Amino acid sequence: MSRQDELKGLGKAELGKIAVDFLRRSALHYGLWFNEVRHQLGLEKAITTEAAVFEKYYPIALKRLSSTLDFEIKDGLPAALAAMPEEKIIGLIDALALNWLASDGLWFQAVEGQEEMYTAKRCNDTCWAMFSPLEAARIKELLRLPEAGGLDALETALGYRLYSRINVQSIERQGNALVFRMAECRVQDARRRKGLEDYPCKSAGVVEYSSFAHAIDPRIRTECIGCPPDRHPGEWWCAWKFLIS
Repeated sequence: MSRQDELKGLGKAELGKIAVDFLRRSALHYGLWFNEVRHQLGLEKAITTEAAVFEKYYPIALKRLSSTLDFEIKDGLPAALAAMPEEKIIGLIDALALNWLASDGLWFQAVEGQEEMYTAKRCNDTCWAMFSPLEAARIKELLRLPEAGGLDALETALGYRLYSRINVQSIERQGNALVFRMAECRVQDARRRKGLEDYPCKSAGVVEYSSFAHAIDPRIRTECIGCPPDRHPGEWWCAWKFLIS
């Protein structure tokens, strides 16, 4: 029996579902490889290894999909994406960021529903301890930021996080410090509209911002000005100060 025979009797809808599930399994397997390399060799090694793998994997995958789906490639991108107006590409970026946030929230809710909030928060905080340095590394490579770029590099990088396309944030210099404030938070704003208490995100925030800043420049020290469950003014949900030690 050939490998195509199992699929020949299925309709378009069933085949489409299998195609999507193959994509899902591939993404999960890619993530499992990253996590196991992190477990065996450490996070920094996992991040650099993933960068090397993706550099080789992306053109292979893009070329194969181009041949299968009959689309052209231009400047390392699907030609249709490269030809989109800038505002459409920004819309796509925003949609991807929102989908990321939705998946993050659904994972949290699933663990909280099966266990309780404490366990969900532990999983969440651990994820941020790995994701923030990874996101910082990706931004540094995309923008070609220097290895020890200081607060200038951090200020630039904060504007390219996934969250920067979802929430409203502000950044200002105060002497030798950089102060970051989250003026609007999609998660906290939604809870407020429902009459719920602030989500106590400080434990995740400490990990998130300190590890992100450290990955941009190890000399940067992070201080929490305020983050729920801390009391905070109505103008912001959380605020952080970054200094060069």
